[in-house]
Amino acid sequence: MTQAASVRLSNPSGLYDSSVNGYSHVAEVPAGTRLVFVAGQSGENEQGQLEPDFQAQVARAFQNLRIALEAVGGTLQHIAKLTVYIVDHSEAKLPIYGAELQRAFGQGPMPTCTLVPVPRLALDAMLFEVDAVACLPA
Repeated sequence: MTQAASVRLSNPSGLYDSSVNGYSHVAEVPAGTRLVFVAGQSGENEQGQLEPDFQAQVARAFQNLRIALEAVGGTLQHIAKLTVYIVDHSEAKLPIYGAELQRAFGQGPMPTCTLVPVPRLALDAMLFEVDAVACLPA
């Protein structure tokens, strides 16, 4: 049930097993936890250049998310909530997204997540964006 001491993730009985889709239904954050909000991360490298395709942008966005959290002493395992934005989303993109999610987070419970299909993002070539709420020990 626990992913990191500062976040307890679960899938309560009575709800479908969301782990097959790469997320948990509930994230519980104990009192005294330090909340960290990470702005939307996309598939841009350090020079601001976007990766060329959806898969590469998803992989880079999770790498950027990891870098942002490490800068404040956290890891991906401290994430309680993700919001994912996919341009022109289709079910065909889910296995690509799921594989990169698994590669980034590894085994164990996944954070809660909302996926939002969008017609476009901030830049014309941007295909994916993810923001996060992480919970670190105080």
